[in-house]
Amino acid sequence: MKGTEWKTWIEAFRLFFNGETLRSCIPVALVVGLLLSTINQGDVIASGAATTFTWFKVGMNFVIPFCVSSYGYLIACRSKTPITY
Repeated sequence: MKGTEWKTWIEAFRLFFNGETLRSCIPVALVVGLLLSTINQGDVIASGAATTFTWFKVGMNFVIPFCVSSYGYLIACRSKTPITY
């Protein structure tokens, strides 16, 4: 985790967009997204009444947990050393 340490938010965004959080956060997003989709849209999908908006909501059920777990990952990697200018 030492290689992912960061001090500024620009460094954190760079780590996020370079895929540093993928390996640990994708499994979280898959499990949570599947559970949320089943709970919130499962009946609509099972009845065959899913619309484009339903599938958008299903996609967001995976994206939001990924972003939240990535944020937690990055906060855990934040440098404890004070920023000096």
